[in-house]
Amino acid sequence: MLFLFKYIDDLIGKGFQWYIILELMMYASMTNVAMALPLSILLSSIMTYGNLGENYELVAIKSAGISLTRAMYPMLIVVTLLSIGAFIFSDYMLPIANFKYYSLLYDVRQQKTSFLISEGVFNNSFQSQGYSIRVQKKDPDGQTLYGVMIYENKPGSNNLIVTIAKQAIMYRTPDDLFLVLKIKDGVRYEEEAGEGSLNPRKMFRRERFTSTEQKFSLESFKMKRTDANEWRSTIQMMNLKQLSKFQDSSIKAVNNINRGNTSIITSYLRYFAVPHKLASGNPVKSDASLSIIKPDALQRALPNALNEAQSVRESLRTLSERYKEDSKNIRKYSIEYQKKFTLSAACLVLFLIGAPLGAIIRKGGLGLPLVVSVVFFLIYYIIATIGEKSAKEGSMTPAMGMWIAIMILTPIGLFLSYKAANDSVLFDTDAYKRYFVKVFKRKKALSELH
Repeated sequence: MLFLFKYIDDLIGKGFQWYIILELMMYASMTNVAMALPLSILLSSIMTYGNLGENYELVAIKSAGISLTRAMYPMLIVVTLLSIGAFIFSDYMLPIANFKYYSLLYDVRQQKTSFLISEGVFNNSFQSQGYSIRVQKKDPDGQTLYGVMIYENKPGSNNLIVTIAKQAIMYRTPDDLFLVLKIKDGVRYEEEAGEGSLNPRKMFRRERFTSTEQKFSLESFKMKRTDANEWRSTIQMMNLKQLSKFQDSSIKAVNNINRGNTSIITSYLRYFAVPHKLASGNPVKSDASLSIIKPDALQRALPNALNEAQSVRESLRTLSERYKEDSKNIRKYSIEYQKKFTLSAACLVLFLIGAPLGAIIRKGGLGLPLVVSVVFFLIYYIIATIGEKSAKEGSMTPAMGMWIAIMILTPIGLFLSYKAANDSVLFDTDAYKRYFVKVFKRKKALSELH
């Protein structure tokens, strides 16, 4: 649904086959696995252990001498296998899915609309061929046109041709290569340059006709696929090996640029032979060193020094901006590298939260488990998003930014597992009521004694 809401304007009215839209939706779904898989593991684990607790099956398991931790082993093995599959997916399948998705989406968005002629406006769908068409009215069938006006001014030609007709029939050839307008009851006006370079006057020709045909090529409306090699260097379309290779190459390139920048800046620096000490043995001050220079030479030297300083400052500013951009690209490579592992870790951590939560709340179905799972997933997603943006901006290291959500939620999962293994009443409202009743009774008793 998010895909349709976002790109519906780029899909409607372009004459795509149904399988192209379905292919786009399939690739878009594959790119959303990074969000869907951890959420589904969290929700399913809460529902599973919530149902076991609600039906007192966990009580039966514990009464048989099996601890909750041991009862979680089979599911933990399944989730571990899912995590391994998530890593394989993110390293091998996701780059291919991103490549197919973004390349196809780009070609779809570049495709021209199939609504070639609209009412009451000049339609420039065939402007590349030198035509501009305007119709006053169209029949509901979309083929019969009334009040047709065609401007023809082909590129490289000085001729201007205008065709006006009362009616036209529009249809496509069987091979779908041309759009044909069968024009009826019209007039054709043509202006062209006069013969010879000494005759600036133009020739004007008018022709009346009862029926004629005008063909327009539909070649530009065919969907063309972009060369696949143009997308190979995109970060989202690389696996671990490619990311590591491109990151190392980028770091080497930045180091080489920095060494070149040093030589560029040092070319602006000039040293003069100024004695460090005067004859009396006192150190030379800056004012004293300037007093050595003759006044006329000093007047020429100061503006030159100012110009040199401004040149150095502008060069440093340009080099600094370039360095920041290169450093940002290197961080992006590192962030994408860490993403390959955080998806698997998120599956394990959210299961570590979901399973004990289900055992504690003892509610199955899609009610409370859905609310709790969405809350914890939002916490994870918000922290992960903030960490990723901080890593991109350089406020955090890429490793810290991508793993901060895992590091925060892992202690929560361990705490919930401990509480569930010890039959905690963490979400039992009756237990909290009894506790507060005892506190109030104790305060009341103390006040009566005083």
